[in-house]
Amino acid sequence: MKPKEIERSILTNFRKTIFRPFTKAVTDYNLLEDGDRICVCISGGKDSLVLAKCMQEIARHGKKKIECEYLIMNPGYDNNNLQQIINSTKEIGIEAKVVDSTIFSAVKNSGHKSPCYICAKMRRGFLYNAAQELGCNKIALGHHFDDVIETTMLSVLYNGIFNTMLPKLDSQNFPGMQLIRPLYLVREVDIISFVKKHNITCSSCNCPMKKEDSKRARVKEIIKELKQENNIVDFNIFKSAENVEIEYVRGFIKDKKHYNSAEFFDKFH
Repeated sequence: MKPKEIERSILTNFRKTIFRPFTKAVTDYNLLEDGDRICVCISGGKDSLVLAKCMQEIARHGKKKIECEYLIMNPGYDNNNLQQIINSTKEIGIEAKVVDSTIFSAVKNSGHKSPCYICAKMRRGFLYNAAQELGCNKIALGHHFDDVIETTMLSVLYNGIFNTMLPKLDSQNFPGMQLIRPLYLVREVDIISFVKKHNITCSSCNCPMKKEDSKRARVKEIIKELKQENNIVDFNIFKSAENVEIEYVRGFIKDKKHYNSAEFFDKFH
C-alpha cells in the first residue's frame, strides 16, 4: 500500500509544497510537450525519487500526453548500493531499468586532477546515449530550487561569473535532445519533509572517491545566515537571474566571446 499512500500524499498533504511548484515549473518553462518520451534519471537520492514520483503522476493524469522511462545508471556501484537504489525505487512504486557502465573505474584510472568534473561529464554523456537508445527526446534530472540558487552564488563568489542552472537546456552534442529540471521551483526542505514522512529509504553519494563539496556547503550556510536577516533572500537570488538590468552591467559573454556592454549597445542600437 505504500506507493498508493505516497501518491495520495503528493496530491493532498504535499500538493502545495511539492506537486503545485512542480507543475508550475512544467507550465512556466514549457518543459513538456505532447508526444514527449522522458528519461527520468534515478540516483536513489531523495531528489530523484521525488522527481520520479511526480513524473509518474503527471504522465498518468497530466494534460500532456507523455511517456516516461525510469533509468538507474550504474556507474560502478557495489552490489549492495545498487540493490538499495533498486529497492528504494520499487518501494515508491517505480519500475526502473538499470544500465551498467564502468565510469567509476575509468575516472579512477584516468588520473585526472578533477575527478568529479570528468565523472559528471562522462555520466551526462552516458545518460544521453542511454536515453536515445530508449527512444527518449528529453532527460529529467532532480535539481531543485536550492540547487539553482546555490549554483548561482557559487558562480558569483568562486568563479567571478554570473550564470545559473537553467530549467531547460538543449543538448549541443545530441541534436534533438533536451535536459529538463521539473523540480526547479520545489524547495529542498519540502523534499526532505516528504521522504521523512513516508520513511523512504534514500541513498547518499556512493562515489568511491567522494569528496565533500565544501564550497557548496559554505554557500548553503551563507544563504541560511542571510535568511535570518531577510527571509526572502533565497527568492531574491533566484529572481535576480531573470531581472538583470542589462544597461547596468559592464559586460557579458555570448557564444564564449566577451563583450563590453557600452560598445555592444552603441554598435547594435
